[in-house]
Amino acid sequence: MRNSMPAAVLGALAMACAPAEDEPAASTAEPIAVADAGFATPESMLHDPAADVYLVTNINGIPSDKDDNGFISRVSPEGAVLALKWVDGASEDVTLHAPKGMALKGDTLFVADIDVVRLFHRTSGAPLGAREVPGASFLNGVAIGPDGTVYVTDTGIRLTADGMEETGTDAVYRFADDRPVVVVSGAALGRPNGILADSAGIIVVTFGSGTVFRVNPETGERTDLPIPPQGGLDGVVRLPDGGLVVSSWNGSSLYHLAGDQFGAIGDSVPTPADIGYDAVRGRVLIPVFTEHRLLIRPISGSHRH
Repeated sequence: MRNSMPAAVLGALAMACAPAEDEPAASTAEPIAVADAGFATPESMLHDPAADVYLVTNINGIPSDKDDNGFISRVSPEGAVLALKWVDGASEDVTLHAPKGMALKGDTLFVADIDVVRLFHRTSGAPLGAREVPGASFLNGVAIGPDGTVYVTDTGIRLTADGMEETGTDAVYRFADDRPVVVVSGAALGRPNGILADSAGIIVVTFGSGTVFRVNPETGERTDLPIPPQGGLDGVVRLPDGGLVVSSWNGSSLYHLAGDQFGAIGDSVPTPADIGYDAVRGRVLIPVFTEHRLLIRPISGSHRH
């Protein structure tokens, strides 16, 4: 299914604005593009450092449809597709509707899927169960904290063939004893999307309000961070030097936060979704949502491990 998403849905998502003034931070090394490979609405990319492969979630349809045809791909760092449908919702023993954000904890891959976080084995892709989030409408970003806590965002929207509607379920959850617990919730969150959890707390970027903020995982206290030049924010990663990189649909860009200001990185990228980071090679991993392709872009100034 090359592109089954109706124009109404694409129009609701693609809030196209002119990119902000460029403030280059990208490496002069050539990026790698992976196109015409069978991807179907790629939403998230993640580097598995143990296997040294890139994982890619594919919605393959309308992002809120429980159609059980989503899949996860495995791609080499050179851009070769190792397994297009490594985890396939169409398989008899797998349920996977519209997979979005991912995170790894040991040998378990956590995947957001509408109102459930699904678990798969890191090496075999075998299903390991699911954690339901009652009342959620659009689980999106997933992150693992330093203590192993799993976090997930609910963007608080529903996408149908007719377009997008707000559900008011905006929230950040953590799992305690496999059960979801609200960290912070409410429409004031501005449609939380990408999430990062580290020793500094939880960093959240928003698709609706275009803001970036830190949340205390214990108290839910929110601290606002600098605002990127454009909104429609989707993914967020931290570089080894401490800077943040976020993806922006409105700006068709990636923005790098160093100090107290965001600057654009490199050339325009339409609909950059939930980005990942390859710390071994100093690369940001970009699923290009509406064009069914991937972009692997080196980032200068990041410290390779």
